[in-house]
Parts: sequence; structure tokens; C-alpha cells
Amino acid sequence: MQLNKFTDYALRILMYVAQPRDFPYTIAELAERLQVSQNHAMKIVHFMAKQDWLITTRGKGGGIRLNPASLNLQLGQIVRILQHDSNVVECNNPPCVLRPTCGLKGILDTAVDQFYHSLDQYTLQDVVLPKDARFSSKSPIGLINL
Repeated sequence: MQLNKFTDYALRILMYVAQPRDFPYTIAELAERLQVSQNHAMKIVHFMAKQDWLITTRGKGGGIRLNPASLNLQLGQIVRILQHDSNVVECNNPPCVLRPTCGLKGILDTAVDQFYHSLDQYTLQDVVLPKDARFSSKSPIGLINL
């Protein structure tokens, strides 16, 4: 299964803004650091703010922060929402002539379920700060090279 670009960039943004610091992140910074257009970054941030994963503040001193509760979100839950539960194969548009005797869709659906089940074993916290580094005295900033 391939993640769409929206999902890919959204996960990168979540991981990037999860790095603690004293001032908020900006769209311009995210776009530059993650090599995404500002327009695309803005759409992604807006979507994630609507999901309550990010906290956005307008005006001077404003910007983007991670909602602390987002660290506990399962990766599978995040990806399902970002991917809009898109099908691996489309059997209805155009209608597939093999549909009445096809066993492939069921197998692929099972594989996708296993993919999400695997992702659900991890939270955003797990990918932001790996377990072996959690007990280190070093700051988490710089642990992830995006």
C-alpha cells in the first residue's frame, strides 16, 4: 500500500512540530524544512487543526503547535483519516468484469486491515522519540532527520 502525498507530508509535519520548543512553528518554516509548497503545507495544517491534532494561533506570536493529546494517537488511526480509507483497488469504477468470480479484493482488504493493525501498535510518541532514546538525558530535538 502506498501512502498519498497528503498523508506523507502530514505525518512529517506531525513529527516535526512534536519536537518541543519555546515558540510555535510557522507554515513558512514547515514548507522550507520539509520541502513542501507553502500552499500544500497550509492545507495539511488546516486539515489537521480541524482534527484537533494541531493547535493554530493567528497573529503576532502565533503559529502551530502540536496538541499534546496527539502524541497518544495510534498511527493507524492517523493514517486511516489522512488516507480517507481509500481502497487499494477500485472494482466499481469502471465496473470490473471479474467481480463475480474475483477473490483478489478480499485478500487485498485483509492485507490493508493487517497494515492498519500493525500501525495501531504504535503512537505518534513512538515515532517522535524512539523508546530507546526516551530515557536519555539528551533533548529529543535533532533525533529525527526529516
